[in-house]
Amino acid sequence: MNTPSFNIAAVERDTGLSKDVLRMWERRYGFPVPSRDNHGERCYPAEQVDRLRLIKRLMDQGHRPGKLIATPPDELTALTPRRSKPAMSSMPVETGELEELLALIKQHDAAAYQQAMQQRLARQGLQRFVQDTVAPLTQQVGEKWEDGSFEVFEEHLFTELTKRLLRQAIATLPGGPRGPRVLLTSVPEETHVLGLLMVEALFALEGAECIPLGTQMPLLEIGRAAEAHQADIVALSFSAAFPQRQIPGLLQQLRLVLPKNAALWAGGAGVARIAQSDDAALITTLEQAVSELADWRGRTAPGS
Repeated sequence: MNTPSFNIAAVERDTGLSKDVLRMWERRYGFPVPSRDNHGERCYPAEQVDRLRLIKRLMDQGHRPGKLIATPPDELTALTPRRSKPAMSSMPVETGELEELLALIKQHDAAAYQQAMQQRLARQGLQRFVQDTVAPLTQQVGEKWEDGSFEVFEEHLFTELTKRLLRQAIATLPGGPRGPRVLLTSVPEETHVLGLLMVEALFALEGAECIPLGTQMPLLEIGRAAEAHQADIVALSFSAAFPQRQIPGLLQQLRLVLPKNAALWAGGAGVARIAQSDDAALITTLEQAVSELADWRGRTAPGS
């Protein structure tokens, strides 16, 4: 039986660890331990790639690499942080029904999951569907990925199917004159898009004109897009997986390249422990996002 292995370029893409770091760790710590192919190039077995991915995730939470590499693999999982509270929903949820939806993902039954979600959307309406179904599901999937009960491909399946549902629902909303203009995106290395789609759905229901740019936009391009679209608000999403220590500096840099009259909002689980600053409004729940939109309108209304 052949054991799958990956070259150093593939490991760099999969883990977020640069080739130089991988080579340095090999020399300094004796891990990873790649073999060599027929051309003398490094090849990394799958179990080492999984361990490297976990080490990178823990480094982003503030752990030192040398200590992590010396930690036995089974103890690394125990270090993985748990979310202490729901990040984007404060509404009570039907735990049993949500577990059934997660079970469909775990069974890899995409058709049944889509059908069940479409039924919930029809029953709840878009606002409740986002707040009471998608938000808590997203949180639970993240937790299950962290504790190892969900594989990476299962988390991706959930994300892709749920993205499809949300985009279809948003596309059916009525058009016409709308405002304010809200540009929605994320910074480089932030790949999670469900938070942006949830906010887009709620803002669109509130009559905002949403301009979705997807994820991982360079800061200068965000500034140019805000100017080109005459955006009133630039809204960013930061997941719990994004290194929190990087967020304040990114918001400060982005504030410098945005038009002065554009508000900057940062939301998601990633900003839950970030100190408030003058650079951006920090939003940790979907309800707070809707409230912030109403407050913005109140502040900018004629005569206010």
